[in-house]
Amino acid sequence: MIYRRITDWNDAYANGPNIPGGDRWPDAWVAPAKAYRDQMQAGGRAKLGIRYGEAERNVYDLFLPEGAPKGLVVFVHGGYWLRFDNSFWSHLAKGSVDSGYAVAMPSYTLCPAIRIAGITQEIGRAIEHAAGEIDGPMFLTGHSAGGHLVSRMVCADSPLSEATRSRLRNVVSISGVHDLRPIMRIEQNQTLHIDHAEALSESPALLEPAAGARICCWVGAGERSEFIRQNALLANAWIGCGAETSCVEEPDRHHFNVIDGLADPAHALTRTLLTG
Repeated sequence: MIYRRITDWNDAYANGPNIPGGDRWPDAWVAPAKAYRDQMQAGGRAKLGIRYGEAERNVYDLFLPEGAPKGLVVFVHGGYWLRFDNSFWSHLAKGSVDSGYAVAMPSYTLCPAIRIAGITQEIGRAIEHAAGEIDGPMFLTGHSAGGHLVSRMVCADSPLSEATRSRLRNVVSISGVHDLRPIMRIEQNQTLHIDHAEALSESPALLEPAAGARICCWVGAGERSEFIRQNALLANAWIGCGAETSCVEEPDRHHFNVIDGLADPAHALTRTLLTG
């Protein structure tokens, strides 16, 4: 029998330094994201900077398919709740847009200007606003911190209205952080300020799923072991609480390229999101 214990929590959650050529990101996303926005704007199928709240970063971009949308996909970006905005990932809308769905990509206020609990509320407002713009079934996905946030939307205490929750068909949390307690141990928490009470109230794996919750937890098989563990944790915890769950470890993918499949309508990640 082998016992394990994590002694270097910063390394356990450090992605870039543990990926060959990891310093390419996030810059590697900038050009394809801009090219996609420009293309969609030129075709009259992008609405950029739609305001959903009063805070400066309370905006989202909406990308539209040709013809009437079959429904709505919402993608929530990551960055440890500390960094980035929606502009880095516009190109990831392509898989769902080419499949006939509208895609909303919100930005949100970053820590330390807000607590994670406040970001949860902002994402709820963004989804509600986008739901008012696009009819039909809804699908949520997010990466890393964004995976945490979309998972929060299908907890029993979700900020979403009952009407909006009734439209949700599937959630895919990609490399999501579903238990915030380990994050209290890493350097970033000097800025995040997660305390024990917030870890308990904002960790999907420690909360009850909403009635009828359906979620796929998706991670790269080449990711840090903590992200693989966090991925399986929510799927395992929630299936025991009555949710419909699945767990995928995509071969030959790390934390930064595991989201690439969203740009391809034929990729298993996009098909899983839209069909389950």
